[in-house]
Formats: sequence, C-alpha cells, structure tokens
Amino acid sequence: MDNTLSKLTLSIVMGCILLTACSKDEFIPAETVTPCQLQTDNPAGRSYAAGTVVEYTCTDKLCGMLPLSLKNYWVYQDSLFNNGVFLKVQFDTLRFTSTQKTMTDGLVWWESNMVVGLPELLYTNDSAIFTMADRMFTPGVKDAKKDYSIPAGDSLKYLTSFEDAAANGRSLKLKTAVVSPAGSFDNCLYFEKNARNFRRDQVYFKPGIGVIKYIQEKAPMGSPLIKLQQVSTLVSMHLE
Repeated sequence: MDNTLSKLTLSIVMGCILLTACSKDEFIPAETVTPCQLQTDNPAGRSYAAGTVVEYTCTDKLCGMLPLSLKNYWVYQDSLFNNGVFLKVQFDTLRFTSTQKTMTDGLVWWESNMVVGLPELLYTNDSAIFTMADRMFTPGVKDAKKDYSIPAGDSLKYLTSFEDAAANGRSLKLKTAVVSPAGSFDNCLYFEKNARNFRRDQVYFKPGIGVIKYIQEKAPMGSPLIKLQQVSTLVSMHLE
C-alpha cells in the first residue's frame, strides 16, 4: 500500500514538473501562409493615360501563369554569344521588384530586371501574359496587349511583334517534359516569335512556375541571317 502511494505521489509530482516546463511562452505558433490572389482580368486592348499609371509597391502574392511576389526569384545559367560565337557563361537572377498600378482598373504590372523572353513590363492572369508599352507616335498614352497565352487547342498561330518589328507568333502545348537543372517539368508550353531575317525568340514555359528555357537569335546589323545570341536555362528558383 505504501509502495503504491509512493508511486502515485511521484507520478503527480512529475506531471506537475512537465506541465510547468511546457509553459505558454515556449509554444511556437505555426507560420501563417499568405494566400495567393488569383488574377483573372483581361486588359488586352485597353489604353491608359500616362497619369493613370503610377508607381506602386505590391506586398501581395499574385497567382496566374506566372507567380509574382517581391520575394520570388529565378536563377538562370546564361550562355552568351556574339552573333553565333560563344562568349561566356554567367549566372543571373530574375526578379520582379518594380511594380506599377493602372488606376482605372487596379491591375498591378511587374517590371523585370533581365530578359528571358517575357515582356519587360507585364501583367498575367490564369491563361495569358500581357504587356504594356507607350503608343508609338502618341506621347502620354500606353497600350496593353496580349503577348503569350495558353492555346485552346494543341497549338495557336497569331500575329505579334518585337519592339521594332512585326513577327509571327506560335503557341504550342508540349507533349514531352522540359528538363533543366531545376527539374523535369511536364505540361509545358512553347512560345515562339519569329520576325524573318531579323529576330527569333523561343520560350519554354511552365504555367505556375515560369520560363524554363529561353533562346534568342538575332541578325547582325546589315545581315539577313539570324545568329544565336543567348541561351538561358533555369537552374533554381524560390517561389512563395
């Protein structure tokens, strides 16, 4: 009986010690995950007066074909060429750290720090990527247009342009995986812009991730033959 009572007393004492040790201050709260806001607007064909496009700091996470946040980044291995002649390999990090808002519709436009085949200033919804640029010969007006999109079928051909040349565009759903040092990606898209005798861009793109591979070819001044200028391959990324 005394032995049983001793064991019971010891159990109560140990329980009190453990309860005291697990004080409220020592519990670490679970990290709060900020939800991503899905973008669905379609600004293609809209025009904005320059005064309605303002500098804006976006602290939200916006989802679409390309996940956008000030904290996201993509690391690329860039092989650089001078008109087909290899120059060097370097590593560059793509970030979108400059944002603007079009006040008439409340859309956030993101500006990148490097070229991987995407528009320099873009908005993206769940099925397309849009660009906004100054209207030619009309100061003070900016126009939005669709640059890349997911085709309704297996492929799509359309008219597009570079900044200084008209081009033929093509979107294609790829049936095989695109492999890079960052991983193997299924259900990718292939985007192509081709201005004959001037420039050709090829973009391998994974919706929800970004550009996996980018190839740029351009004709030297005075020549109609396009030459390899850049190959960028995704090495790693950080997406929140």
